[in-house]
Amino acid sequence: MEAGRRAVTDLIRLFANIPFGVSLLATWAFLTLIGVVIEQGKDAAFYAGAYAPPIARLIVRLDLDNIYHSPAYIGVLGLILCSMTAATFTKVIPRRIPRLNPVKIDAIPLHAQVRVAGDPASVRERIAAFFAERGWQVRKREFGGTEWTFADKSNWARRGVLVAHVGFVVIAIGTTIYWAKGYSGQFSVLSGQTATIPENGVRVDLHRFAYRIDPVRTKSGVVYQPIDYVSNATVTDRQGTPHEAVIRVNQPYDADGTLIYQASYGFAIDFQLTKDGRTIPVADHPLKEGEGFLIDGTSRAIQYTRFVGTIDRVTGQPGADPRPNDPGVVVQAFDGDRPSGSALMALGEPLDLGAGYKLTASRYILYSGFQYRYDPGMVVVGLGAFVLLAGLCISFYFLPARLFVLVRPSDGAGSTVGIAATTVKGYDVFEDRFREIVEALRRSEATADVHEAAPVPALGSAL
Repeated sequence: MEAGRRAVTDLIRLFANIPFGVSLLATWAFLTLIGVVIEQGKDAAFYAGAYAPPIARLIVRLDLDNIYHSPAYIGVLGLILCSMTAATFTKVIPRRIPRLNPVKIDAIPLHAQVRVAGDPASVRERIAAFFAERGWQVRKREFGGTEWTFADKSNWARRGVLVAHVGFVVIAIGTTIYWAKGYSGQFSVLSGQTATIPENGVRVDLHRFAYRIDPVRTKSGVVYQPIDYVSNATVTDRQGTPHEAVIRVNQPYDADGTLIYQASYGFAIDFQLTKDGRTIPVADHPLKEGEGFLIDGTSRAIQYTRFVGTIDRVTGQPGADPRPNDPGVVVQAFDGDRPSGSALMALGEPLDLGAGYKLTASRYILYSGFQYRYDPGMVVVGLGAFVLLAGLCISFYFLPARLFVLVRPSDGAGSTVGIAATTVKGYDVFEDRFREIVEALRRSEATADVHEAAPVPALGSAL
């Protein structure tokens, strides 16, 4: 039994250790950064094409493509909550909300003594009234037959760290709700076609996509800046009810709680391949940037890499204007896994591939890229962030202070008032304020009958 109790004590001490808690937070931040750097929710083929083979295998095997739902991520969050709970009850609460206990006044750096006429009982009443009139919370306690007076200012602010901890717990709850019930992803839709969000069955029919690019003249030349792009679509919700929707940047559409964001756009190309004048089927849909096709009966492949809005007919190179004035596309040829060349081809003009093959980019179709997210814990996370911020503001911008007052009979007539002060942020920040309090106490009616012959020690002899 004793060994088990010691093991529990050691475990609590470990979780309450500050470096251990910081290391957990660092691990959580690192895992979150992985989720930001690596696109989430893609299939293995995507990572195989986007990363080197060893890295792609590592991503898939370690579940880094779904990091926010991984046991490691959730486990670290759970350990952080355990660490915060242990630190709160073993360190934060005892330090930030100390019990009312007597102290050795002379041992505290901020201390002073005042000689006062009157018996200790009446002096205590006058001192209590003095602090109460100035907004201090006054409490009296008796220890071993000696009565102490405690005065607190902004005592509620001692709980700022606890409020911040509660905020983090609320954020963790919201994150857990998203882990359990939320989802996110992205998809693209060609103009005139339909896409479906697999998690909820919401259907998006894209009628028309439009964008606007305005040339802006700068010192370095003309810059073509996208001003706006917008999708006109019909969104059919889970109940099968269609709704006309206008989805544009920074104005997501809410479909049954799932937010659909306008994220990107591009140009899909219809390619035609012929061999000795005979049409050879390639892809069953217009290709987007990065997609390609194999040439049947060969080891060769063609990849559509980039859309060029304007081809400079003088140089034959891509122009600066991205708008489709004289458009073309850049294609990359492969022989097996080895690149065998690239070319810029104008729309409608065939490109001779050799061996009787000719490739033509016949037309372009605008497509719209969307991102979607369903996060039932978002409100909870927002509330937690507000609570966390409130706790940090309380901790940083308010200064809780406690005064310890002990009245004892003097060697001669009257009483000696010993007063000391502590704060949660050390002594230096309260030094000037403490000096003002002591001076005000000496000048007040509470100490009007001071014995002038009695020496008054300097304020804060340790300072």
